[in-house]
Amino acid sequence: MSTLLQINNLFKAYGSQVIFKDANLTIITKQKVGVLGRNGAGKSTLFKLIVAHEAIDSGILLVHNKARLGYLEQQDQYELTETVIEFLMRYTAREEWLCGKIAASFQLKNDLLYAKIGSLSGGYQMRVKLTGMLLKEPNLLLLDEPTNYLDLSTLILLEQFLKTYRGGYLVISHDREFLRNVSEYTLEVEHGGLFLYPRPLEEYLAYKEEQLELKQKHNVKIEQQQKDLQVFVDRFRSKASKARQAQSKIKIINALKKIDIPHSISTVRINIPKIEDKKGLALRCNNISIGYAGKVVADEITFDISRGEHIAILGDNGNGKTTLLKTLAGELPCLAGKVRWMPDIKIAYYAQHVPGMLNPQQQVGQYLQTVAAPGVSIQDMYKMAGNFLFKGNDLKKSISVLSGGERARLCLAGLLLQKAQILLLDEPNNHLDFETVEALGSALATCNSTMLFVSHNRTFVNLLATGIIEIKNGKVSRYPHNYEEYVYHLEQIMSDDNNNGDNIKKSPIEPLNDKKPNDYQKRKLLDAERRKLNKKAKSLEKSIAKHEAEKQEIIKDFEINPIYSQARNEHLSKITKLLEEQERAWLTLQEALEELGTEI
Repeated sequence: MSTLLQINNLFKAYGSQVIFKDANLTIITKQKVGVLGRNGAGKSTLFKLIVAHEAIDSGILLVHNKARLGYLEQQDQYELTETVIEFLMRYTAREEWLCGKIAASFQLKNDLLYAKIGSLSGGYQMRVKLTGMLLKEPNLLLLDEPTNYLDLSTLILLEQFLKTYRGGYLVISHDREFLRNVSEYTLEVEHGGLFLYPRPLEEYLAYKEEQLELKQKHNVKIEQQQKDLQVFVDRFRSKASKARQAQSKIKIINALKKIDIPHSISTVRINIPKIEDKKGLALRCNNISIGYAGKVVADEITFDISRGEHIAILGDNGNGKTTLLKTLAGELPCLAGKVRWMPDIKIAYYAQHVPGMLNPQQQVGQYLQTVAAPGVSIQDMYKMAGNFLFKGNDLKKSISVLSGGERARLCLAGLLLQKAQILLLDEPNNHLDFETVEALGSALATCNSTMLFVSHNRTFVNLLATGIIEIKNGKVSRYPHNYEEYVYHLEQIMSDDNNNGDNIKKSPIEPLNDKKPNDYQKRKLLDAERRKLNKKAKSLEKSIAKHEAEKQEIIKDFEINPIYSQARNEHLSKITKLLEEQERAWLTLQEALEELGTEI
């Protein structure tokens, strides 16, 4: 393992705001690091410093010669009129067949390779950017919020890719599930420092909690010792016979030091006031069509929503999720059919563009007073503002100085002050750190308002959704199962698509058009694929042999000692199930090798 990135005593400030102070970090090859930190902590700034888009104020930031950085640039490098394959070849100077092979990893195949980039949805445009970055063969990726605005299909593809990526990466994301699945190390950006923990996210959070408790217990113990010693000093300080002992106790008191615990960053705790609890129907859509003038996005839409339901609207980008919400909110007219809300229902709508449309001259408190429902007291407004971390002088801040995350929080606070019976939420979790996302999801889950929402953050949807509406191929329908089953089903589809022969049989050796790799390239790719599959097969054979021996030992133990043991029973079941899975995987590898013209 060699060092790719070295940071020592880094200092960076913007005016009086210190972002990094004496920050240190070392990244070696193949480290897969999830980066977390609250909004404004400096995560994106760190990446900009690494790629030299911004300069450090002092300290050392060294990118070693062996490092080939891949930075997912926020600014698009493609022209919207270019086709996918034209851009990839121009941007990377790579052969067409190789561009097509890497693009296929993100299911950019066939007609999609020759589609104009401007005609693709945001999720597919992100796939094009990822492909372009990877074709430059980086060994250290810097991914700044790659999951923002990604549909679930693209998110799963990215996740599957990162799990098998041979290089290393630092990835910023506010999706806890995503970080949990793709990171082996955790880097927290907090209090001007960088702390790299050599374990995944959940283990780091548990470690952090343990360390905080230990420090607090230590400080309580020190305080008690100081108090006990001070009692002796106060009692005997004036007595000549005890004066020396009293002075000794004073020295001990001064020597006892507490552990400095940095002031913790405020945590969002959101309490949503209940509305009047009513039963019955909230919404009926009867054979409606949605879209724009001259373009139908989806039609023949019929469904009912009951009061109190929390419905997640899911589907790939470009299929019409936002269009459906806009139609339900009345911002777009139905092209056919009718949307019928029940009488006396107030609707509050959070759109993706809303935070960017706030009046920059208005103060935080003024905005909340403006949007709050009649009858909402100043005290209730202050309480809701505090829920979203706007306290004291924060209410006098101009909206112009707020970050994207702060503006999103402000809009959500204003939305909840409206006390609406219906909440329509389009990506409410974008720009929010994952603590805020989870606090919002947990609070909304207990709210008795009826909700229809769009989100690709799996943790948020898991916390909130009681039902699912899926938009796919111009049709809208209620999904009959829960969200976990929906994600599992989609993961299976993505996995099957990536292993259905396009990966093994076609992509390494078959051309995407008339420009073909030569025979040597074909043979080299085939040999590499054989070696990879053979290696996996041999590793599985060893593991199968090991677990088979373990299974036989358990069976033998049953014969010697037939007394029932739940632990032994469960262990045998676990080993048997694992063996079945490994044997199926081994057979799949054998079939793949046979397709490549060899035997295991």
